[in-house]
Amino acid sequence: MADEHTHEAQQAPAKDNLIPGVKHVIAVSSGKGGVGKSTVASNLACALALTGAKVGLMDADLYGPNIPMMMGSSKGPEQKDGKIVPVENYGVKLISMAYLVPEEAPLVWRGPMVHQYLQAFFRDVLWGDLDYLLLDLPPGTGDVQLSISQMVPLAGAITVTTPQEVALYDVRKGMAMFQKVNVPLLGIVENMSSFVCGHCGERTDIFSHGGGERAAEKLGIPFLGRIPIDPAIRDGGDSGHPIVVGNPASPQAAAFRDIAQKIIAALGGTEQSGSSIDSLLKKIKQPFTNS
Repeated sequence: MADEHTHEAQQAPAKDNLIPGVKHVIAVSSGKGGVGKSTVASNLACALALTGAKVGLMDADLYGPNIPMMMGSSKGPEQKDGKIVPVENYGVKLISMAYLVPEEAPLVWRGPMVHQYLQAFFRDVLWGDLDYLLLDLPPGTGDVQLSISQMVPLAGAITVTTPQEVALYDVRKGMAMFQKVNVPLLGIVENMSSFVCGHCGERTDIFSHGGGERAAEKLGIPFLGRIPIDPAIRDGGDSGHPIVVGNPASPQAAAFRDIAQKIIAALGGTEQSGSSIDSLLKKIKQPFTNS
């Protein structure tokens, strides 16, 4: 019975190439909610765009979409020849259910409807040529994760966790799900790793410390890095200015850029040796060109 279940869960080859211009599709996942997955996804998308890559970010959390707020893009997409033109901000192309339904309207959908809209986000959005398309998945291991693994070939999955053991337990389940559908595991990001007092410099491990690294070692997958607890990161998400572009000189932004470089290297790209802060500031101040 276990073998039959595994066979059914294996990643099915896409019948049609829904996104022919996209080189790498990356799932950003979490075993449970509240670990900062969308914050990590938005900052990584911006960090990848700052390298000069062409980047898209799909808000695949249909029930709780918040990427538009975090990316500072409240205006919805336009249509062209029956297709959806993604919104663009900070050099990242965006699509989200939040653009398509009233802000306070709940989505009460069963699996088939979820599958239909996810397929439309791939097939009917003019993504164009992209180096990376990040998918901000809902937490857990449900319909969205399985549907996406059957629709498009995923280059890999990263999972976001906080250091405490209860979160790491869910990480292990989530990673096992991706393994069953033959999706490569790019690694683990430990978010809310520690808090450093801005006055005295003392570090406090609010949610324990090092759990993400231990989980990565146990699972035999890369540990991509730690993101500290910092009000500036939260402020950036609330204001629509991810810290990678809002304060690129900060150590928090550097942590996101370092993780982005590890992802680039893992997917066979060229890991760039630290662009200077001056060049990053210049790129941010100048409008990104549309693809």
